Amino acid sequence: MPRTTPTRHRLPSPTRRQILTAAGALGLGAALTACGADDPAPAGGTGTGTGTGASGPWSFKDDRGETVTADRTPATLVAFTGTAAALHDYGVTVQGVFGPTRTADGTPDVQAGDLDIGEVTILGNEWGQFNIEKYAALAPDLLISTMYDDRGTLWYVPEESKDKILAVGAPTVGISVYDRLLTGSLERMAELAASLGADLRATEVTAAKKRFEDAAARLRAAAAAKPGLKILVGSAAADMFYVSGSNLSVDLEYFKSLGVNFVEPPASALAETGGWFETLSWENVNKYPADLILMDNRTSAIQPADITKGTWRQLPAVKAGQVLSRENEPILSYAKCEPVLTALAEALEGAERVSGE
Repeated sequence: MPRTTPTRHRLPSPTRRQILTAAGALGLGAALTACGADDPAPAGGTGTGTGTGASGPWSFKDDRGETVTADRTPATLVAFTGTAAALHDYGVTVQGVFGPTRTADGTPDVQAGDLDIGEVTILGNEWGQFNIEKYAALAPDLLISTMYDDRGTLWYVPEESKDKILAVGAPTVGISVYDRLLTGSLERMAELAASLGADLRATEVTAAKKRFEDAAARLRAAAAAKPGLKILVGSAAADMFYVSGSNLSVDLEYFKSLGVNFVEPPASALAETGGWFETLSWENVNKYPADLILMDNRTSAIQPADITKGTWRQLPAVKAGQVLSRENEPILSYAKCEPVLTALAEALEGAERVSGE
């Protein structure tokens, strides 16, 4: 859980900002509350985030219980790539990114969403990378990332260089994607975007949220129509196959709340990874019978089409073509999460029982 004792940070003024010179773990998974939330807030947000444009004042209370305040709305933003992609969907521009952004062939990574990766400064593209000199040169007003634990650890901000990054002077904001429903994280990202100037009443924003709610209703109906289907969540590496638990990931927790029936490794098997996943050898990839398999789509994982293991090819779900890509780290905008729900609903609607159980 987030720390309960709030702290406050104030953005340094431009005349006092010091420009200092000074980088995933294996993917956590390789590792809506019900639909129909309240109407979106106007630009500027309410409650935990407020902002009135460049003239300020501005404040935002993040999921660590920490509040950042400023005389003006932060203008120069640096964010984890997926977070930047979510803010982009709300019309908020991020100048610098860190995390998977550009693939080996130069195309945008799946986590970059609709970002124009040629228009942002990439501070790091892999786990452990974070160019502090480039970061300082941006003179950032705010650094934003997600959090996958209850200790306030900012995703893809390297622990070994964290102090130097913080010494540049920009305060930080963390949005939790740990042990909660996807809708809660979506709402928090929308609040942050609103505080930074997004208009949550804009037609494209409200339309995306309505599509998300409709997709959630469709997924709930699809799950109810086929309650016996067993869905396994996996990720592939060269020597290992990882089976995810469903109790910590925001997407899986939300899908489960809509009635999706996941294969769940026992707590004892998940214990070594803090509840995230069980590690299997490829010889034991058939340990859990499954009718549909959701597979990690990140570039750090081997994709299903590239898996050559015979034990994988003999799985009933694989033979039946009942394998679906999974967004292990969802981009937290309604526009990006609606297709995820729709794809899973379509997969459930078309899937057949093949596991024999």
